[in-house]
Amino acid sequence: MALATALTKLLKIEHPILLAPMDVVADARLTAAVSGAGGFGILGGGYGNGEWLARELPLLAASGQRFGVGFITWSLQKQEPLLDLVLEHRPAAVMLSFGDPASLVPRIHRAGALVICQVQTLAMAKEALAAGADILVAQGMEAGGHGAARGLFTLLPEVVDAAGKTPVVAAGGIADGRAMAAAMMLGASGVLMGTRFYATDESPAAAAAKERVCRAGGDDSVRSIVFDISRRNVWPAPFTGRCLRNAYLQRWLGREVELMQNIGAEADRYARARSDGDFDVAAVIAGEAAAFVKEVLPAATIVQRVAADAEALLGKRVAA
Repeated sequence: MALATALTKLLKIEHPILLAPMDVVADARLTAAVSGAGGFGILGGGYGNGEWLARELPLLAASGQRFGVGFITWSLQKQEPLLDLVLEHRPAAVMLSFGDPASLVPRIHRAGALVICQVQTLAMAKEALAAGADILVAQGMEAGGHGAARGLFTLLPEVVDAAGKTPVVAAGGIADGRAMAAAMMLGASGVLMGTRFYATDESPAAAAAKERVCRAGGDDSVRSIVFDISRRNVWPAPFTGRCLRNAYLQRWLGREVELMQNIGAEADRYARARSDGDFDVAAVIAGEAAAFVKEVLPAATIVQRVAADAEALLGKRVAA
């Protein structure tokens, strides 16, 4: 019997498992696969690439699956016509992360979609609730990609307490049924996973990158601004990016000022490495949950296995 929570009722899904909207990696194929398995796939709109969205959205809409689309809030606010493009394809939800969502929430609601807001502090959670968020994602520092400094174990129950009847989803360090069950014991209505879905058959990530995720342990990822500097895309505090350690990161970690002084050559080198798939230089964006990713699997297998293991550990159906 599937876990039934306030989240599954609201999103009309079987399993309370969401695909993190990893920029470009969470494409139409992976998103549809997660939704088709009974979870909820969220397309990775990221910073907002109109050409990519125009290609992926029709594919996703044609799949017949319920889906969401995720954006970096402050970037979407600079190119709001992209939101119109998304809403034309009738997503069930739009996920907003990093920035005040207040200006975007009414438009999303008018289109009949739910608003999912990812937060990294209690203050951000209260801001998102005041803006009208339908679902909160409490993201711990364990997560891959951009995030802040709070660990999930304390952030999650604090956000749950503040959210009242608004469902809260846990993110960061979750890749198996044990972590999902633990999150739900802390009050989560579901989980959002990125790193575990990065290493799937449907993921468009390079095979060499997936291999690195499968070989990595929890100590093999680190938060820094090295890769952001190298992309000429430094985020404001308190946000940093978590990626797997590689030779390039080891060279520049703690030497960020020197990196900025040499950014002309290093940015070109980094761009070439990304294009060539050289992951000794280019980042593999993955979190501490890589410790529990040992093989590349179909997305449906992951959804079903994580849900079944969590339910067995919880020992009872979770009431909405």
